[in-house]
Amino acid sequence: MSDNNPTPIELQKYLSGVDYPASRDDLVRTARDQGAPDELVQALESASQDSFDSPTDVSSAVAGK
Repeated sequence: MSDNNPTPIELQKYLSGVDYPASRDDLVRTARDQGAPDELVQALESASQDSFDSPTDVSSAVAGK
């Protein structure tokens, strides 16, 4: 991951199978279950939203943290 921000592709790799809308907790749990690196999990944990309607929402929230 560059600049400590995961790319949208990296995010979705570790969030495959998520049904949207999804809560931040759902995303963190899925990322951990999929073996995501700690930096990616931390980025999700510190995302600016509690609920996400799409993968694009996740990418935007993580990039804008």
